[in-house]
Parts: sequence; C-alpha cells; structure tokens
Amino acid sequence: MEWRFDVSDAKEFVDSMKTDVFQDRVYIFTPKGDIIDLPAGSTPIDFAYHVHTDVGNRCRGAKVNGKLVSLDYALKTGDKVEVITAKRGGPSRDWLNTNLGLVKTQRARAKIRYWFKRQARDQNIAQGKSILDKELRRLGLTDVNVDRLSREFDQRSLDNLYESIGCGDLPLGRLVNHLTLGGKDDGEEYVISTRPVAETVPSSHEAVSVLGLKGLLTNFARCCNPAPGDDIVGYITRGRGATIHRQDCPNILRVQDRERLVRVTWGEARNTYPVPVRVKAYDRDGLMKDVATLIADEGVNMTGINVDVNRNLAILDLTLEVPDIAKLSRVLDRLENLPNVMAAQRVKPG
Repeated sequence: MEWRFDVSDAKEFVDSMKTDVFQDRVYIFTPKGDIIDLPAGSTPIDFAYHVHTDVGNRCRGAKVNGKLVSLDYALKTGDKVEVITAKRGGPSRDWLNTNLGLVKTQRARAKIRYWFKRQARDQNIAQGKSILDKELRRLGLTDVNVDRLSREFDQRSLDNLYESIGCGDLPLGRLVNHLTLGGKDDGEEYVISTRPVAETVPSSHEAVSVLGLKGLLTNFARCCNPAPGDDIVGYITRGRGATIHRQDCPNILRVQDRERLVRVTWGEARNTYPVPVRVKAYDRDGLMKDVATLIADEGVNMTGINVDVNRNLAILDLTLEVPDIAKLSRVLDRLENLPNVMAAQRVKPG
C-alpha cells in the first residue's frame, strides 16, 4: 500500500493491484547485489522506476548480466540489471504505447504520466495533436470529426483532448478502439440484414447493415478495401446488390448517379479484411524475415507482398488480413519499432 498515492484514481489503483501485486513475481539483482521484487514480464524500464523515479525518467538503455538488451526485454528471476541513464531528459511517450510492450507495471506508467503532466500545457497540446494526426493519417482515417471525438470523450475542448493524449491520460489505443466500435455514427439505428458475400461464409459473419433494406446482397469493393472502423457507403449495382466502398474512395467521389448511393454501417464483424500497407525502411540483411516474423507472431495473415529496393531504400507493399482498425494500429506500431524501419502506414485508395 506504500505507493497507493502514486496513482490518480480508484480504477487505476485496482489495475495496479491486478498487474503489480496479484501476478507471478520475478526477483532481480541490482549491480550492488540488492534484490528487487517485480511482477512477471517486467522490463528494464519497470526496474528503473522501481529503483528510483529519477532513474526511470533518465533511463536510456540497460545491461542484463553484462549484455546490452532492448528496453522491451522481459526480465527473468536471477537477472542482474544495470540501468544506463542520461544526465538529463525525460521518458519517451512511446513508453506509454501498450502495443510496444515497453512498460508492464501500472506504477511505472503512473510515474511516466506524472512527468508529462508537469510539462507545459502548450507542449502537451502540441504533442497530443501531432500524435493523433499521425495515427489517423497512418490508418487512413482522414475524415474523422475530432471536435465530435472530444465531446464523446467528455473533454471540455479540443485542446483538452490533445492535452490528455499528450500527457498520456488518454491512451491512443482507446481512441482507436472507440473508432473501431463505430463511435462515429449519427445516432441512427441500423439493422443487420445483409446476406454473406459467399455461400461458404456462415450467416453469423454478416458484416454490413443497410438502412431500410432487408436481405440485400452485399460485397466489398476491391478498389478501396474497406475495413471495420472506416466510414463507408453502399452503391446499388444491377444484379449484385450493394457494393461497399470507403466514403473517400475516388470511384465513389466520381459517381454521377447519386441516387444509387445508400447509407450503410458496420454490423457484426467479419473474420478478417484485406488492408494494403506500405513499409519504408533502409535495406538490411534480415529485414524481410523480421517483418514476416512479426506479422506471423501477431496472428495476421499476409496475402500479398511486393518489394522494391532502390539506392538502399526498401519499399514493402503488403496486403494484411486484419479483423479491425485496432489490430491494424498495433501491427503498424510494432512494424515501426523494427530496426531501420522509417514508417509503416495504410495505403489510401487512389
């Protein structure tokens, strides 16, 4: 109970008890031989913050048993850990990204968030705006109404939303999940009433509902490959029911006969959806192996790949089958964390 004052609210305290107390433990040695007790799966950053808040804030690397390790290394009982610190500076905002697995304990997360809260409000707002804009752009969600998003998260203003993101109070993953679950609809109720695209797909996998129509056959446009979480629209075709497009699909923007467009929304999610992704990286030995291994570890199927290398710059065009935008966000985060990778983002139609 000594550190109950480190957390800001009751829910965070309960989460801390679940992850930091009622979990299997590991026992780690300091360079002086002292024993530190941590939850299983803890990383060098968790160790650094357990030693001292200032050590955690200035942590830049770690040696385990005399060898340099990555900051997402899972410590094991008996490891001897030496934290490498900088003379000044603070934690990285990436440490709060749960997709990267850099921090395990709620106690360390609370100290990282507190550090960012002490920074200037303007700096947090600027950082939060940059983080949100980058994530929406990377996922191809360029038409999200951020003013409405701030109201849906009970923020008094758009600046408050950006500040909450910037200081870590509002995790980016929560925003992505909110968009994935359809938090953007206009409050109208739609009934799931479509038949599956192919007879081999069970009826429980019906994915799109059409306003005011029942039993209408639907299929997904190959030109823009819509995925759950995207804003979508249906186009009535002769003999094939409704074709589902993204609202920003160039083919839809050029449609002259607007009367054939129908309102649609995501219903019960299908298994997976093909999404084109582009990875830019400096070429190196083992790059493709690392990318393929990471994607396989995430349980994502890669159905297409094209690699182009020009002057040591590698462009990897992949087609990934993902269940929703949240999963796509996690995969892109982990891809960007690979050595030599500069950017990983969804390819927009057109």
